[in-house]
Amino acid sequence: MRDELRERLRRTRRITTPWSHDETRGITASRLDELLHHWADGYDWDKHERRIRTLPWVTVGTGDTELRVIHQRAADPGAPVVVLLHGWPDSVLRFERLLPLLTDLNVVVPALPGFPFAAPLTAPGMSANRIAGIVADALAELGHPRYTVSGGDVGGTVAEILAAEHPDRVTALHLTNIAPRRALTADPAQLAPDAAAYLGRSAQWFRTDGGYIAEQSTRPNTLAVALGDSPAGLAAWLVEKLESWSDESAFTPDELLTWVTAYWVTGTIGTSFATYAEPVTLPDRIATPAVLSVFPRDTKPEPRSYAEAFLNIAEYVKHPAGGHFAAWEQPEAYAGDLRRAVGLADR
Repeated sequence: MRDELRERLRRTRRITTPWSHDETRGITASRLDELLHHWADGYDWDKHERRIRTLPWVTVGTGDTELRVIHQRAADPGAPVVVLLHGWPDSVLRFERLLPLLTDLNVVVPALPGFPFAAPLTAPGMSANRIAGIVADALAELGHPRYTVSGGDVGGTVAEILAAEHPDRVTALHLTNIAPRRALTADPAQLAPDAAAYLGRSAQWFRTDGGYIAEQSTRPNTLAVALGDSPAGLAAWLVEKLESWSDESAFTPDELLTWVTAYWVTGTIGTSFATYAEPVTLPDRIATPAVLSVFPRDTKPEPRSYAEAFLNIAEYVKHPAGGHFAAWEQPEAYAGDLRRAVGLADR
C-alpha cells in the first residue's frame, strides 16, 4: 500500500487551469504540489498508524452492524459518560487532542459507519437516522444507559436525532452547529428577524461554497471513482475544506496528510458520502438541554435566536478563535463547553 501510494503520487498528472493560483477557486496548484511532494517523499504513515492503533479501540456488535469505537474509560466507572461524534471530511481523529483532557470522564468516540476506521459499509440506507440507532445500541452494549452527546457537522445531526429519539438516555447536548439541513426547510416567517436573516446568509453559503454537497448527495458513485482512484484528487478535495474551514495554521502538513491518508488506506471516501446521499428525518424541536459552541471560522455560525427555534439552548458560547474542527483546533475551549453540558444533568 505504501509503495503503491508513493508511486501514484510520483506519477500524478498535473492539471492546470486559468485559476490555478486563485485560492478562492479551490486549492492552489502550488499548495497541492507542496503537499503531494511531501506525501510521496517525506511523510511517514506508519508512525501515525502506530499512534492511532494505540487508542483504546473496541468493536461493538449492534444487530447486523459492527461499530468500532474508541472507549476511554475513567478510573471511576461511575463518572459521567460523553459521546463524541465526528463529521465530514474527518474522522475520530477530530477528537484526538481532546482525549487527554477528558481522562476523568468515560469517553466513547464512534467511527461513524462509512468513515475511516469503521467496519466496511456495503449496503445502502446508512442515513443519519440509522447511524443514531446504531450508536444508541452500541452504548447500551457498552453498559452506558445515560450520557451527554457532543458533535458537529454529520455528528451534530446524529446527536440531535439521538436526543430526540432517546430523551431518557441523552442527558444533554453539546453542539458546534445546528443540523445544516434545517436551513433548507425552515420557514423565515416563523423565525425571529435575525434568525430569518441568517437563513439568507446560509443560502448564500450554499450557493458559493456548497457545491460539494450537491455532488456528494446526488452523484456519489461518480465522485467516489474520481477521488478513490487518485490520491492527488482526494487530497485536493479534502484539504481545500480542512484549510478553508479552520483557522490558519490549524494543521501541520503531516496532520493534514494523516487525515487524508486515513481516507485513502481505508478506501472510505465514497462511503463517507452516505449521510449526504441518504434522506434524513429531523425532529421539529428537541427538549434536551443544550450548549451551543460558536467558533468564528466555522462555515455558517448560527445566532442564538436561530438555534433556539430548534433546540433548548441552556448556554450559547461564542469563542474568539477556531473553526469547523474546533475539538482539534481549540481543544481546551471545546472541553470547557463540553463540561458545561455535562453539568446540565445536575441542574
